[in-house]
Amino acid sequence: MPTPDRPRRPDAGDGLFILGLVGRAGSGKSTVARALAASGAVLIEADAIGHEVTGRDPEVRSALIAEYGPGVYGPDGALDRPQVAARVFSDAAARARLDRLVHPRIIERIRGRIARLVERGWRGTVVVDAALLLDWRLERECDAVLAVVAPEREQLRRLTAARGWNEAEARRRLGVQRSNEDFAAAADETLDNRGTIEALELAALGAADRLRGNRRAR
Repeated sequence: MPTPDRPRRPDAGDGLFILGLVGRAGSGKSTVARALAASGAVLIEADAIGHEVTGRDPEVRSALIAEYGPGVYGPDGALDRPQVAARVFSDAAARARLDRLVHPRIIERIRGRIARLVERGWRGTVVVDAALLLDWRLERECDAVLAVVAPEREQLRRLTAARGWNEAEARRRLGVQRSNEDFAAAADETLDNRGTIEALELAALGAADRLRGNRRAR
């Protein structure tokens, strides 16, 4: 049930079940997102939208070129993300400028995609995969929030293996994110990812079913 500490959207009668998905890098959140999408949910990924914004939005491109120089976009038009990351993770003001530029556009697109589903009369689960969902206060526009957590040693192992970061870089990235405890406290259910991928996928499907059932019962 929604509470003042866990605000959720009022029943809109639109047939959608909007599930916010949160967790730290290396937690297994992407695995959960893929499992839910494979089960029939519509998946909205904030990271993918962020790539669209920085790659295609002319105002964003102009601002990033002004900030980082023309070399911030390669010959293929793709943003040099490692260059930007190196700057924003060492310069809080640069990170704040980037956030102010990009985040409102991501939020607008997330809302727009949900609105288009409503217009089409689609009825079903919509998963909003967004590590910053709570920072953006979008949990208030969800029916439920599902968190994925894992021990930090596991997060570090996965990040160094999957993304090619050394441990210091992985720790630095995790250091600017919310803690497992913060995500769990804000969620309606929490998946503790200590086992196999198959176990996590099954747990995700069960949690989504329970949360949707709880929503219907309100």
